[in-house]
Order: sequence, then C-alpha cells, then structure tokens
Amino acid sequence: MNRIIYIIGLTVIIIAVVIGVSIKSVESQDDMVERGKYLVDAVAACGFCHTPRAGAEYNEDMYLAGHAEGDLYSRYDRSLMQRGIFLASPPTLSAFSGPFGTSFATNLTPDKETGLGEWTEEMFINAMRTGHHQGNIDNRKIFPPMPWKHYAQMNDSDLKAIWTYLKTIKPVKNEVNPILNPMGRPY
Repeated sequence: MNRIIYIIGLTVIIIAVVIGVSIKSVESQDDMVERGKYLVDAVAACGFCHTPRAGAEYNEDMYLAGHAEGDLYSRYDRSLMQRGIFLASPPTLSAFSGPFGTSFATNLTPDKETGLGEWTEEMFINAMRTGHHQGNIDNRKIFPPMPWKHYAQMNDSDLKAIWTYLKTIKPVKNEVNPILNPMGRPY
C-alpha cells in the first residue's frame, strides 16, 4: 500500500513539474515577444529605417517591410560632398545613397520569399554579430547606415528576443531593391 501511495505521489509531482515547466516556457515565450517588441520599437528603433514613411507618419501597412518595391530613391552625386552632404535619402527614409553606393532597408517581416522567413535565429544573430548578410562571412557586408556594430554589442538574450518578435509580425511581400554600387549597378 505504501508503495502505491509513493508511486501515485511521485507521479503527481512529476506531472506538476512538467505542467509548471510548460507554463513557464509559455510565459517565457510571451515575455520574449514583449521584450523583442520593446527592443525593436523603442531601443533599436528598427522601424525608423525599415518602415517606410507616408508623409511624416510611418506606413503601418509596411511595418518593418523595408524600402517599398518600386519606390523612388535618391542617387548620390559626388558633388554633394563639396557641400558637406554625405548621405541622401528619399522622403520615405528607407533608402540611403552615399559614396559607398545605395542601400535599401531590408524586409524584416517573416515573409518567406522577400523577408526573413527562410532565415534561422542563428543566421540573424550571426548577421548582427558579423555585419554580413545572413550571418555568413562569405556573403556581402551589411551596408550603411545599418548600425550592425551597435547591435553586435547586444547580448544574446536581447538578439533572441528581437528575433522572436520579428517572427510574430505580419509577413509583407515586398521585394527590396538590391544594393547598388557607386555607379548605380547591383554589386
């Protein structure tokens, strides 16, 4: 009899631990999404470049979708340097042209074809750490003005929270232009 009570008691404890761990992991996931949203929207200010503007306001239909496909962009002219201008941008503030060429804010939504949908968490974190597209040092560098060196200083927990949040936002199909060299041709 004591053995049966012991087995039942042990089973109840195991079930309670499993349920407790499951509940805690759900809370942790929600907490990570909430922290990621805070980091994306407030601290890292990702939307400042990755959400095009419609006038002075963000275009919420394009939240974190990058430079809108087909939108106009400024082309840098070296004569601007003589006037002390080192970066040109259209009113959307989602494309940036300078002596390095022209870069376009990428699509950070989880769209599988045009965004980060096929990326892994490891690729994202490595991209932020190395400054290379998809975190692969054999890939092209991430162009200015993306401040990846600042994000490289974030701890893994914060980068994972950002990644977790980005996976929860609405996917937006938006093919962003390729980066252009100073002559206006794709690298």
